[in-house]
Amino acid sequence: MNDQHRPPPTISPEALLRYSVLAQVETLVLSGSPPSVAVREVAGRQHAYPDGRPVQMSVRTLQRWRTAYATGDIEALAPKSRKRTETSVALSEALVAFLRAEKQRDPRASVPELLRRAKARGIIAADLPIDRTTAWRACRRMGLPTRARPSKREGDMRRWRYPHRMQCVLVDGKHFRAGASRLRRVALFFLDDATRYGLDVLVGTAESTELFLHGLYDMVTKQGLPDLLYLDRGPGFISNDTLAVVQGGLGAWLIHGKARYPQGHGALERFNRTAGDQLLRSLDGAVEVDPDCHALTLRARHFLERYNDTPHETLAGDPPRQRWEAGRPLRFPEDHADLYRRFVVREPRKVSADHVIKVDGRLWEAPRGLGDTWVEVTRHVLDGRFWVLHEGRMVELAELDPHANATEPRSYIGDDQPLSSEGIPTTAARLAFDHDLRPLVDSEGGF
Repeated sequence: MNDQHRPPPTISPEALLRYSVLAQVETLVLSGSPPSVAVREVAGRQHAYPDGRPVQMSVRTLQRWRTAYATGDIEALAPKSRKRTETSVALSEALVAFLRAEKQRDPRASVPELLRRAKARGIIAADLPIDRTTAWRACRRMGLPTRARPSKREGDMRRWRYPHRMQCVLVDGKHFRAGASRLRRVALFFLDDATRYGLDVLVGTAESTELFLHGLYDMVTKQGLPDLLYLDRGPGFISNDTLAVVQGGLGAWLIHGKARYPQGHGALERFNRTAGDQLLRSLDGAVEVDPDCHALTLRARHFLERYNDTPHETLAGDPPRQRWEAGRPLRFPEDHADLYRRFVVREPRKVSADHVIKVDGRLWEAPRGLGDTWVEVTRHVLDGRFWVLHEGRMVELAELDPHANATEPRSYIGDDQPLSSEGIPTTAARLAFDHDLRPLVDSEGGF
């Protein structure tokens, strides 16, 4: 079959697609439709590439294709080849080299600022107009940052994972609702990065510093000391108490992940989705579920035990518990007292003139002799106990009880009474009284 309109086999797939679309337009034109109506009707249809990807053509595009086909046949429908450049054709090599070097020294410099620097250094003439869009495109082709704050694509996006257990502990809170009254709760999960082993979980009413430190204390008691903690920027993770306990008390590194950085906390996001699908979604509105935080913690820990025995895709089908038990030896504090001392923070406080220290709206009595001075207060972050160093020993502070102080006898000498070393002074009023109203008899009984 000889068809003079049959396309030659060397035509590109793009030209064949355009030819098939124009064939639909010409079919409508031959059936009596005006060309403009035929073009609009075909432009509204759904089209697809040979590999199945959908594509949509505009009216203006079909009009250009019809004009090109009328002047150059099907060969004119092939896309024009464009020579790509890695820098810029319009800019000089000296300016391109300057842009590359200056961006490496100052990544936050804008393109207009770079052009002003180039004119100030004589790289380009002062009266030579340079389109900043051209310079911006050159920076984009060279892979240079073009934003004041680098985006995710311009930052280091490499995935990471630690090889041994307790080298990195991932911590994140998952918000949910529980019980018939749908009370708001948050489950704070501790996950080992190397083995994906669920270390512990604690449920609270809000994502706070107190909840995190209590969960961290329980986790260290059961699983040992971590080398590093990876947290997000939640309200319980960015406080000064968290920084002091993790770095000062536990001697671990503390890393706050970047916002919207899935390569850093993808494991936690995937774990949160699993916990939400298998546990948390069944607690919202359930009448038989107790919304008490202790009861919910029991449920979450039961789920965590089952999760640790479930084959994990990231671990090549091994359960997290199997990888965990085959890991390196764990590090624990010496004893319970050692662990207790690791959860203290030290901060300066001013003692009032009446020996009172004010902390978070509460008043604590300081030992005598510290009035109107600055002291270093040692505070335990879990039970809220306070100590100060006084006369070489740590003295625990008691909370001020003004009602008890009102009825308690004073055991110290008042400031208005003479000291024992001073004796009893003889004042002028006493001397005048003795002179004017001396007794009628002397010391021997005579008048």
